[in-house]
Amino acid sequence: MFAIVETGGKQFRVEPGLQWKVPKMEAPVGAEVTLHRVLLVHSEAGLTVGQPVVDGAAVRCQVLEHGRDKKIIVFKKKRRKGYSKKQGHRQDFTLLQVTGIEAAR
Repeated sequence: MFAIVETGGKQFRVEPGLQWKVPKMEAPVGAEVTLHRVLLVHSEAGLTVGQPVVDGAAVRCQVLEHGRDKKIIVFKKKRRKGYSKKQGHRQDFTLLQVTGIEAAR
């Protein structure tokens, strides 16, 4: 069984037991979070595609930790103009683990 969910403006394919990083969520570590923007559910009963979301479907997750991702370098340059700019960025994230997928009945 798997599902495609949308959170933080991005779409993820999830299945029970999967751990993945999403853009930072305002939830304490150890809390259970329910994601209701489920776009697709594949189960034993078949494939259910939402328009745009599947009614009654939800993905339950547990918050494992919050952190900051690896640094990326943003480098801008204009040739022959003497302009260059170097900048770093670290994105905040929340690590989630899927505890269950509830499909619509």
